[in-house]
Amino acid sequence: MAADAPITQDLVTIPRKLPDGGKVNLVGLTRTAMRDALIAMGTPEKQAKMRVNQLWQWIYHWGVREFSAMTNLAKDYRAKLEEHFEITLPEIVSKNVSTDGTRKYLVRIAGGHEVEVVYIPETDRGTLCISSQVGCTLTCSFCHTGTQKLVRNLTAGEIVGQVMLARDDLDEWPAPGTGTGDKGPRLLSNIVLMGMGEPLYNFDNVRDAMKIVMDGEGIALSRRRITLSTSGVVPEIAKCAEEIGCLMAVSFHATTDEVRNKLVPINKRWNIEELLNALREYPRLSNSERITFEYVMLKDVNDTDADARRLVNLIKGIPAKINLIPFNEWPGAPYERSDWERIERFADIVHKAGYASPIRTPRGEDIMAACGQLKSATERARKSRAQIAAETGTA
Repeated sequence: MAADAPITQDLVTIPRKLPDGGKVNLVGLTRTAMRDALIAMGTPEKQAKMRVNQLWQWIYHWGVREFSAMTNLAKDYRAKLEEHFEITLPEIVSKNVSTDGTRKYLVRIAGGHEVEVVYIPETDRGTLCISSQVGCTLTCSFCHTGTQKLVRNLTAGEIVGQVMLARDDLDEWPAPGTGTGDKGPRLLSNIVLMGMGEPLYNFDNVRDAMKIVMDGEGIALSRRRITLSTSGVVPEIAKCAEEIGCLMAVSFHATTDEVRNKLVPINKRWNIEELLNALREYPRLSNSERITFEYVMLKDVNDTDADARRLVNLIKGIPAKINLIPFNEWPGAPYERSDWERIERFADIVHKAGYASPIRTPRGEDIMAACGQLKSATERARKSRAQIAAETGTA
């Protein structure tokens, strides 16, 4: 990619209402959009806000999908809702559970496309890693999703739907009439936008989905429980602070433009200096405590003592922590994981410079938990089955 080549996203999301006049899916509508839809259906304007509040609680607080179960609505109104709307989530195609408890879902969305969702349980939290696009356009050379072509953006409903289907699988919706905390600490307590795609290239849908997740009368996760990871779409970083306000992580992975150009090609558009200047403003704009710098450890590529020292010098003045990520190797990957002793040495240099430098424990390797692996493996398996059928004449 040339240094001055434009990086654009000429993508559209699928219409919420099907061309044949199908029902409108309420999942993913903002409160304002839901109000407008209810008024268009015939709800009196004076009642619209109350109806939104009622539906919001049923859908996002109690996880109810059937209008007939919404008992504080009149029967005739429920019937009218059923006529015009639906409450539909993406479909779980497969679920793999690791020996360490990690759950990886292959999820089908409209059009038959598939994305990945990963749930990672820990002693004090449960983190859900969700996707924002089908595939990715950034071609980061160490990322398996980068080997898959970009198909389209996910809708807000498809993004928040990933959170909802994970809560389904964890059986974590409160019973109607009860509060979120009645069942004890949440199993799904944190969300990271670190799955397939670049979230800031699907900004509007990501923003709307996260506003729904953060709404106190629904799923009700604090903005400090949500982390958006970007590869460095500089113009959107301040906008993210202003309109979403969640925590920010950046896929950094290198300490020189020469190396980062290879690992994260978007660096050719917005280099390290431009990215860091934008990040220096982010904590002030959003009142977030720290920027998280994600740094995948690649053997003999970015893991030297000199890299560690350059890293701490580069981020000087930015409230930050450094997540060191042992490379999760995938078949055909062009890199190897750094030796453990080298990772620890790197972490020690960063720590002594005054920055938290946790080494992320590799999770779910037995279920291909690196982003994009499960989707690719599934596609390979399907292709093999199709080829076999064609060869044997059983197709």
